[in-house]
Amino acid sequence: MDRLQFFTPVRISRGQESPAEEIYSVAEAMGFLRKWPIGRRGPVYQCAVNCCSAALAGRMSAEEARKGFAGFARITRLLDDDMALPMGGENIDSVHALRR
Repeated sequence: MDRLQFFTPVRISRGQESPAEEIYSVAEAMGFLRKWPIGRRGPVYQCAVNCCSAALAGRMSAEEARKGFAGFARITRLLDDDMALPMGGENIDSVHALRR
């Protein structure tokens, strides 16, 4: 397995009209970020870019970069609902409360 591949892809959803897109690697995440509108590039965007750049340079693991990219997707409300489901003992209401 490529060192820049994610163990689990990040699923991006642009709404119910379009199918979810899966991002499988640091390179794919960086490609997605490069297409992000310039007017919407804030600190969370920059953090995701920095994480992906560090992984590409070998200064960060792909999984650490994945966390940065998934955080960007969650905050921008692009993270697919399936990816935001609770793990373990959390209940689903607490997840939806965080997303509001």
